[in-house]
Amino acid sequence: MSEIMFEPRAYCKIMLHAAKYPHLAVNGLLLAETGKPGVIVDAVPLFHQCLHVSPMAEVALVQVEAKASRANRQIVGYYVGSENFADNRFERAPGIRIADKIAENCSNACVAVIDNTAVTLNMQYPALRMWQNRDNRWVKARCAVDNERVTFDAVSCLLQRGAAKELNDFDNYLDNTQNDWDNVHLNGDLKQILAMY
Repeated sequence: MSEIMFEPRAYCKIMLHAAKYPHLAVNGLLLAETGKPGVIVDAVPLFHQCLHVSPMAEVALVQVEAKASRANRQIVGYYVGSENFADNRFERAPGIRIADKIAENCSNACVAVIDNTAVTLNMQYPALRMWQNRDNRWVKARCAVDNERVTFDAVSCLLQRGAAKELNDFDNYLDNTQNDWDNVHLNGDLKQILAMY
């Protein structure tokens, strides 16, 4: 079973996206350095309303891909969280066709399904269930979080201070283009919090 490593920035953004919309399904894209698909360095929150392939998803994919390539990064995966608290199954994940589209361009594409039951203030283990594309089919993979204890503490700190409200996804950007879907403002906050531990 292969292992997908998440850097703190990527993991925190996914957890904040799920926390901001606990009553809705959420999804987003996973980014890695070009040529290093096994280490997820950032996450881009996409939607909390319509998670399926749509014209807006196409626009988002084009914009994220263009911005990522300028930073020597590439889209290597997809994350999704169900609106049903107990439904953490890959087979029922909304918008999985977006992951299939990513897999057409990235041979080792991965999918992270948020384990809603594990998203708490005191995380004990990664709250992501992983799959990776192998020979045109999705197989289970293992999730690892870089500097796990410190990352979990950072997520807890951000959740306690209400940082989930500050996260913008692509839906927020479509409502108001001043809402930065890249969440640069959170990157700085996260860097400061990680430095405290």
